Amino acid sequence: MISKSLIVFFPAGYPSKEKTLDFMLSANADMIELGIPFSDPVADGATIQKAYYEALSSGFKVKDVFWIAREFRKRDSRKLVLMSYFNPIHSAGMREFVEKAYESGFDAILVVDLPFDEAKEFVGICRDVGIKNVFLAAPNTSEERLAKIDELSEFVYLVSTYGVTGAREKISKLAFEALKRAKRTCRKPIAVGFGVSKREHVVELFNAGADGVVVGSALVELIKKFGERAKEEIAKFTSELKA
Repeated sequence: MISKSLIVFFPAGYPSKEKTLDFMLSANADMIELGIPFSDPVADGATIQKAYYEALSSGFKVKDVFWIAREFRKRDSRKLVLMSYFNPIHSAGMREFVEKAYESGFDAILVVDLPFDEAKEFVGICRDVGIKNVFLAAPNTSEERLAKIDELSEFVYLVSTYGVTGAREKISKLAFEALKRAKRTCRKPIAVGFGVSKREHVVELFNAGADGVVVGSALVELIKKFGERAKEEIAKFTSELKA
C-alpha cells in the first residue's frame, strides 16, 4: 500500500458484472476492494445489503467475481482485494477458491466473518498459493490481537466504529482514538473504513495518521442514484476524494 491510499469498494455484479468492471476502471483510486454478494451480510449496512440482494436476484454467481477480476487485469495493474464472507469460500472449497482468486488476479483476500484465530488453515492455503490476507480490527481490539492481525495482514483494516458499514455524517472520536492506539502497535499500513464518505473524512483520517481509507457505501449510493451514468459520477467523486 502506498502512503495515503484511497481504497474503493464495489459489490460485484451490481447492477451487472459488466458495469462493475466499468466502475472499477473509472475509479480514481489506489486499490480496489471487490465484494462477493452474500445473502446474510451481517457486517454491512442497508446500502450494501440492498446491492447484494439485487445482484443475487439478477443471477450473480461466485464465478462472476473471478471474471470481473480477469477482465480488470487485462487493462489495469492496481491492487485488488477480494472481500467475502466465509460461507461462499467454504462452499467452493477453500483451496479451490483461493487458487481461482490468485489466478484471476487478486492480490489479497479479506474474509469478514473469519477471525485470525480461526483462520490457521485458510492462511496456510493462502501462503501456499501466494495470495495475501487482510484482517479486520475493531476499536476495542486488544493490543495483543492487534499485533497478531498486524503479523498476518498485508495491511490492517481498522473499522472506524461499532456496528455495520454505511455512510455517516462525521467520523467518530472513537475512530481517531482507535487509530492512534493501532499506530503504536502495528508496523503494517492501517486503512480505516466503515463510514468514510466525504473528502473531509479522508483529510481528517490522513492527518491523524491513517495510511489508507476505504470508501464503499457512498459509491454504492452513486450507482443507485445514477445507474448507467454512474461511471462518470464515480470518476468525479473519487477524483475529489483524492484531490
